[in-house]
Amino acid sequence: MAVLVTGGAGYIGSHMVWALVDAGEDVVVLDRLSTGFRWAVAPEARFYEGDIADAALLATIFAENSIDAIIHFAGSIIVPESVADPLSYYENNTVKSRALIAAAVAAKVPYFVFSSTAAVYGTPDGTEPVLESAALRPESPYGSSKLMTEIMLRDTAAAHDFTYTALRYFNVAGADPRGRTGQSTAGATHLIKVASEAALGKRDGMDVYGTDYPTPDGTCIRDYIHVSDLANAHLKALQRMRAGGGSIVANCGYGRGFSVLEVLEQVKAVSGKDFPVRIAGRRPGDAVLIVANPSVAMKELGWTPQYDDLPFIVRTALEWEDHLGKRNQR
Repeated sequence: MAVLVTGGAGYIGSHMVWALVDAGEDVVVLDRLSTGFRWAVAPEARFYEGDIADAALLATIFAENSIDAIIHFAGSIIVPESVADPLSYYENNTVKSRALIAAAVAAKVPYFVFSSTAAVYGTPDGTEPVLESAALRPESPYGSSKLMTEIMLRDTAAAHDFTYTALRYFNVAGADPRGRTGQSTAGATHLIKVASEAALGKRDGMDVYGTDYPTPDGTCIRDYIHVSDLANAHLKALQRMRAGGGSIVANCGYGRGFSVLEVLEQVKAVSGKDFPVRIAGRRPGDAVLIVANPSVAMKELGWTPQYDDLPFIVRTALEWEDHLGKRNQR
């Protein structure tokens, strides 16, 4: 059987494809290459260029490959952009996910892993790592669009022979420790990616959006998960469902947070480079503090993080950024 990875040419998706290939899986990738790269896809995977809502293309993929699982990454992810243009996020993240789920049901694909987000929680009431049972109060159309897809998956699983896993995570960072892929999108907004570009002179510094939040240093706090650990969590989710496990929602994180300024200091320390940091106003849609409690993922999926170390995460991000610079010079 084969696994279909949507968005498999993108940042997280390309790491997922490599993780599946390393595990001996037969992999199919569907990506429209709006932010991903064909070269980032492991050569062992079969590649289809197109949209996840293209019913004819999906029918062809299902006809040509014996797919028993979909791992769905394709979507839009920039919070301020979703506030400015909400309808495009509901179109790309919710409406198109609905089309993909419908195609999966029609093709009798039994397993579905969904790349969700901790943004479905908004800002929790307390400072403790958030559990899956916490109130769902997204503060941006991005978070709402992902929550809507979770609801569709829940209801589809209740009506059909269909099992899903939704993994909620926030700030994904770092790059493949073996140097095969990483965050390569121009203009990316991930904090560690932007800071790495600034440290290597690809930017003339960077902005910090808001220093008046109710946190120790006034900047937002998040947990940061290494992208390879995240890919492994998706693989564990797939294996659990194939073994008979039921539908589940699980957080993915390390259970501890770092502020924006703490992350920037770490990037400066690891790189040995200083760079200008400009203070700007708050961005719309940013939650103040959110750290995910990963106990469900660790217990139910048998997931054990390997790279729970901020300096290591930063180092792999910097190494990949340096690699990209040399690649672009060739």
